[in-house]
Amino acid sequence: MVRSANMKIGAWHTINDTVMGGESSSELVATKEGLLFHGQLSLQNNGGFASVRALVAEDLANSTGIRLTVKGDGRDYQVRLRQDRNFDGVSWAYSFSTDGSIQVIEALYPDFEPVFRGRKLQDAGALEAAMIAQIGFLIADRIEAEFSLSILDIQSIR
Repeated sequence: MVRSANMKIGAWHTINDTVMGGESSSELVATKEGLLFHGQLSLQNNGGFASVRALVAEDLANSTGIRLTVKGDGRDYQVRLRQDRNFDGVSWAYSFSTDGSIQVIEALYPDFEPVFRGRKLQDAGALEAAMIAQIGFLIADRIEAEFSLSILDIQSIR
């Protein structure tokens, strides 16, 4: 469970490009401050992404977005939300850049874009707060190097 003011989240699972033959690696570990998502992004074998995700264990029907407190390594990341509990399918992505300092990111639901396997979708519809079942983080910035994102807090905006 991430330390959070008001969002209940279940166990985290790693999903990297190894599911399609890539060689990226990542893990999510608990720290005194929160969670650390880190690893090595590889472009080998048509790879290039690393991610973690977890089930959301609360009703977000009355929320308008997600507030993240993060400290990144200067790279670009995405927070992703899913309206189902399936491994594969549509997710709604919100991209953010990090700068090495602690940042508060407010991602409002209308600003999330529906994507499937890295491609934007035109006909997936809007993200519905009441349907949100998963939250995740992804890096796919095409930079073959180590990465590190500290997730200090996750809150729903109400």
